[in-house]
Amino acid sequence: MRPIRVVVIDDSAYNRRTITKMLQEIENVEVVGYASNGEEGLRRIIDLRPDLITLDLEMPRMDGFTMLRIMMNSCPTPTIVISAKSEDERVFKALELGAADFIAKPTSSISEEIITIKEDLFAKVRNVFNLNISRLRRHDETQQADEEAGGFDLYMPLKPELISRFDVLAIGSSTGGPPALQAVFASLPVEIPFGVAVAQHMPAGFTKAFAERLNRTFSFEIIEASDGDYVRPNRIFIAPGGKNMIFQKLSDGVVARIVKPDDGDRYTPSVDAMFSSLAAIYGPKLLSVVLTGMGNDGSKGVLDVKAAGGEVLAEAEDSAVVFGMPREAIATGVVTSVAPIELMGREIALQSGLLMYSA
Repeated sequence: MRPIRVVVIDDSAYNRRTITKMLQEIENVEVVGYASNGEEGLRRIIDLRPDLITLDLEMPRMDGFTMLRIMMNSCPTPTIVISAKSEDERVFKALELGAADFIAKPTSSISEEIITIKEDLFAKVRNVFNLNISRLRRHDETQQADEEAGGFDLYMPLKPELISRFDVLAIGSSTGGPPALQAVFASLPVEIPFGVAVAQHMPAGFTKAFAERLNRTFSFEIIEASDGDYVRPNRIFIAPGGKNMIFQKLSDGVVARIVKPDDGDRYTPSVDAMFSSLAAIYGPKLLSVVLTGMGNDGSKGVLDVKAAGGEVLAEAEDSAVVFGMPREAIATGVVTSVAPIELMGREIALQSGLLMYSA
């Protein structure tokens, strides 16, 4: 296997040296260049054609956002944003512009604590060869493609009151998930007659900002789930980063429970844990969806969903930034339907009985 060639872009000389040193400890990784701002970074990318970029967002002369816009339109390259938790809103803007993933720095100031990101950096760099480079495009271009492919307005309700055969839609995602989730939500009706639970692999400190950003965009109520929140139609729960979200049936409804991950949970929030707990409560009234992401989280949970009588959808390889999670779900043999992200909202509506093809 040829080495992964990396360019490190950060305005801090200390951070550049530290990130470079960590990268050089990874087998089959070669740091081929570095830059202190976006303008210099673009020149390095054009000259060196790296396989991967690590990117700071706040830099002089040209910041990371401007660089991403230009790069993704001219020479799309896998990019890992390395940003502090205090910059959570900026991270999601970078993901919308085409960054593949992000790593949370322990502090926004220059600090020796940056060494603590080593394990996360190792895992995400190794994932580079699994990335679908053609999907690393700007979010607004994805939205345009969705509209061209056909949205909700090309279908007609079976019933005006939009009665669904499912009570809950559960979605699991990881790398590439934030833009994928936005694409799904954008293609759903403005009001949805079921509750939605989302487990997006994300560290603590970022999911609240992610939920708030989505809530400002869509008509649904979208919140970072708190322990004891009730499941209800038109409400979307985002599992808190670094925790698991499971569900409990009470006499007056179903509530979210936010718990510490189990020792065996490699990824958090755990898709398996969420799917399994919902399957035990909702049975055939549950529709689960596995979107883009590395690893196999969700593959055990979908078996529980199917065994309880629920249905399972998975994202198609062509649209997934990383096909790992959908591939593992499909390999179980219980997936009802596979669809590209541009058509996933339509597939959810069709499976739910909300829509039919218009004549």
